Amino acid sequence: MSDKNTTSYDAENIKVLDGLMAVRKRPSMYIGNTASEGLHHLIYEVVDNSIDEALAGYCDTISIIIHEDNAVTIEDNGRGIPVDIHPIEKISALELVMTTLHAGGKFDHATYKVSGGLHGVGVSVVNALSCRTVAEIKRNGKIYQQIYEYGERVTDLEIVGESNKTGTSITFKPDPEIFTETTDFQYEIVNNRMRELAFLNSNIHVFLKDERDGAENTYHFEGGTVSYVEYLNRKRTGIHPYPIQITGEKENVQIDICFQYFDGYSERLFSFVNNINTKEGGSHVAGFRAALTKCINRYASDDVVPKHLKEKMGGDDVREGLTCVISVRVPNPQFEGQTKTKLGNSEVKSIVESICTEKIGAYLEQNPAVARSILSKAVEAARAREAARKARDLSRTKNSLSVMMAGKLAECQSKNPVERELFIVEGDSAGGSAKQGRDRSIQAILPLRGKILNVEKARFDRILDSEEIKQLVASLGTGIGGEEFDLDKLRYHKIIIMTDADVDGAHIRTLLLTFFYRQMQPLIENGHIYIGQPPLYRLGRGKKEQYFLNDDELNAYLYSQAGQMMRVRTDDGVDIDSTELAEILYKLSDFEKVILFLERLNIPERMVLFLLANGVHSARQFEDKEFFAHLTSQLIEKNVKVGLTRSCSWRPSCQESEVIFQGQGHVATVLGPNIPLIKEYRHAFKLYKSIHPYLDDGFSITRIGTSGQETELTAENWRQLIELIRNETIKGSHLQRYKGLGEMNPEQLWDTTMNPVNRTLIRVKIDDLEQTDDLFTTLMGDKVEPRREFIQNHALEVADLDI
Repeated sequence: MSDKNTTSYDAENIKVLDGLMAVRKRPSMYIGNTASEGLHHLIYEVVDNSIDEALAGYCDTISIIIHEDNAVTIEDNGRGIPVDIHPIEKISALELVMTTLHAGGKFDHATYKVSGGLHGVGVSVVNALSCRTVAEIKRNGKIYQQIYEYGERVTDLEIVGESNKTGTSITFKPDPEIFTETTDFQYEIVNNRMRELAFLNSNIHVFLKDERDGAENTYHFEGGTVSYVEYLNRKRTGIHPYPIQITGEKENVQIDICFQYFDGYSERLFSFVNNINTKEGGSHVAGFRAALTKCINRYASDDVVPKHLKEKMGGDDVREGLTCVISVRVPNPQFEGQTKTKLGNSEVKSIVESICTEKIGAYLEQNPAVARSILSKAVEAARAREAARKARDLSRTKNSLSVMMAGKLAECQSKNPVERELFIVEGDSAGGSAKQGRDRSIQAILPLRGKILNVEKARFDRILDSEEIKQLVASLGTGIGGEEFDLDKLRYHKIIIMTDADVDGAHIRTLLLTFFYRQMQPLIENGHIYIGQPPLYRLGRGKKEQYFLNDDELNAYLYSQAGQMMRVRTDDGVDIDSTELAEILYKLSDFEKVILFLERLNIPERMVLFLLANGVHSARQFEDKEFFAHLTSQLIEKNVKVGLTRSCSWRPSCQESEVIFQGQGHVATVLGPNIPLIKEYRHAFKLYKSIHPYLDDGFSITRIGTSGQETELTAENWRQLIELIRNETIKGSHLQRYKGLGEMNPEQLWDTTMNPVNRTLIRVKIDDLEQTDDLFTTLMGDKVEPRREFIQNHALEVADLDI
């Protein structure tokens, strides 16, 4: 049926987005999203161009600098982007590359035989999504520069100097209108990717520096993928001493594969195509896996192999305890999507399989001792898997619904997996409250009695012997194991881990996450795993009660109440506006947490306040001798004892000095560049601008009672002010700190943690596969030393340890 009043739809309604406007309109099409992942993808797009120069043999050094304003400079010593006039477009090649989609040298195989960039959109997309970009080219003995804003040229191509070097430097500052969530680059995220690239390209040196805090790293690994596997297995015990490397080339496809078995039970495989991390694998991974299974089975059938090692093994068996890096270079890679997570070239599978079958087979024949250790592990895995299968089949035959019939799983009424939720709850007490308080139509409850098995240190057959894991697997309905797991059979699309806010609860949560990561990783990858957030506090006043997830939420509420019932004046006679009081108190409370942290590092409050007052914000300031001399003289004027000045052992260009603050007890500390390198100090520096007027004063507080009467109070300093206002605001109320879910009655548990309207859930996701894998190995693996080192490094970050 037509409607004459409908807005017309004619040719004039068809919009054409010129230049890079399409990128700014739909940025997620080009960089995945506009959150942290997309932000960091900007760096990778530019670095990938430099890597392509290295692959072509023209570049061996790449420098990445994160500036204090969150701009980034990426520089290489390659050939430099051409600057001559394009014969057709009549603008410089540089401007063409920077401002036009699908323009670049990646389409001409005479220029780049292999490349991570396919569509010629990389640097132009970065330019489009930046509020300012500066391109500087060293070429032809000169230095050329052109500046862009929001993807548009704002200056002509200019010669700004001379140089006998060549290379490209791109400096860009992300547009905060596009990246509304954050424009703050995370050093560790960039650092992990740069280290990865250095492993994959043994001929390059990668230099990374963060000017915001002075952090820097230089990477160069002559061993390439061998060094990468050794790094990945540094916290594990290998079953053969040296990694096995397979290299070869066929039909212009180059492969570099390295692997080593360790004494664990999980497979850890990282794959790359033209240096692009193919997280979802693809044809190159399929080719390697097929070749490995074929070679080990063929070796097992050899006459020289003892009878007890003759066994038919599947893919999962031969890959148990395998750490592997697969790097291939393909002239015309076909990726799935612009983010390039899976390789689709079917011909690559046969090429990789052919080379690997030949070389792995030869290696096994020539190294019988290593072959025997690998075969022995694979045979054990096959027999354990077969035993697990028989036990599983027997269990099904006896009673496939034994878990449900035992009453441990409290099922929900809905049959639609999309709306169904499974709460995995710690203990019978919390389980009882959850069963009574839940929405029976969509919420199922599975109480766990005790801690589940640590699957990081258990073989598959032992995993299936665990009663708690049997209950969990049966409840989810997906099956377990590479051959049986089927995501389509998942019975609940929200799986919510709900444990107590104590050490045992954290341990159970970590054990469950380890299980899901190692045995059911697709559940995490598809966003089905959540962590419930029960409240830490309950504040009751009469019949009214409120709940708070953490200290920050509680403080925010208390400070907002303080603005309504108190007036605050500094000793200098400045009245703090009631509308500003809550924000000031919250910032002071945040600042107090930073001070407490730094004091645990032996940096007293007096030192922190002194450095902040003198504008110390960067380690590089300690390279300035006049500035450092001014600091020490200021301390001496304040009757602080300053010891002998010396150069830093780790950075000779900087200076440091021993300092002793005198008071009730002498506090010895070090004045030097180590302090502004601490991220908590840098956070204090950001807070200081808005709170410094209140750090040296005392305060007069007038509390206004419910009947209008006024009570006068005083606080000698900002710390006393925070404590006094918290105590006065809580007066007349009952504050309860929960230590376990069992302390809540069913109604409270529903209102705070299970009700979809009120609850807070954290979705579990994998940002970096290598980092995630390394963390689980550190915390849950066999080796004690890496775990001890982790605890020592992070001990000071624990604010409230409840044992």
